Amino acid sequence: MASVLVPVLYIGIVISSLLIFSHFYRKRNAGKLYASYFSSHPERDVYVTLLQQNDPPVHEGLLKAALIKRAMTDVGRVVKLREDKPALQNLLQKGSIGDDLWNSLLQAEKELEAEIMEVVAEANTFVEGWGAIIFQTAGELIANEKMRNAFDGTAASRANKEQRYGKVGQKIDLPAMQPVMMAGPPPPGTPGAAMFAAAQAQAQLRAQAQSQLQAQQSPVPVASPLLATPGKPVNGLAPPAPGRAETITSNGEASTPSKSVSQP
Repeated sequence: MASVLVPVLYIGIVISSLLIFSHFYRKRNAGKLYASYFSSHPERDVYVTLLQQNDPPVHEGLLKAALIKRAMTDVGRVVKLREDKPALQNLLQKGSIGDDLWNSLLQAEKELEAEIMEVVAEANTFVEGWGAIIFQTAGELIANEKMRNAFDGTAASRANKEQRYGKVGQKIDLPAMQPVMMAGPPPPGTPGAAMFAAAQAQAQLRAQAQSQLQAQQSPVPVASPLLATPGKPVNGLAPPAPGRAETITSNGEASTPSKSVSQP
């Protein structure tokens, strides 16, 4: 009996020790604060400071501008999280990074969700329904700002490259393009061929329309089937000779034509 109780008691002690260790370990990790994935949020702090200022009160346009600037920062952070999360997940599976960085990213996601909901609520306090489009407006402003920065940095980038490579670009004056006169239709499969075919089809349609209009304006004379050219048979019967007349008697016989002789 003692030989059976010893292994059972040993297994119970091991399981109890593991459960106690797991409980305290989870409690410790739950209260642990991970390092913030992003730095501070100065745009949010500026908006809150302006919103709390009452003497003198801040103009509504300035508050809206500060809120849009805050939304632009949030859009940039959302894009960064979407780009970093797959890479960090892959590195975590390979064991290249620890759980602290991954948990910091997950915590940043939750904080960003709360931040977005707060921005939407603040936008709706100014104009009803503005919260649905404020982040779209912020995205358009970010794209415009990137294009403006790229355009403004063109001259500095060119000067830097000229200084690095020691080459200066030369301007080349290209001659003005002259119209090309083609003797025949362009080869098939080119844009010119399509334009040529379209012009031909349009000319044909115009000619057909003009011919139909002329046919409607000038009526065609209809020839009577009873009138025929002299000397030609009509319905298989030869016409009578000119200058001769026939008289029909009552019995249906034709009399011999008589010639009239003029008396002197």
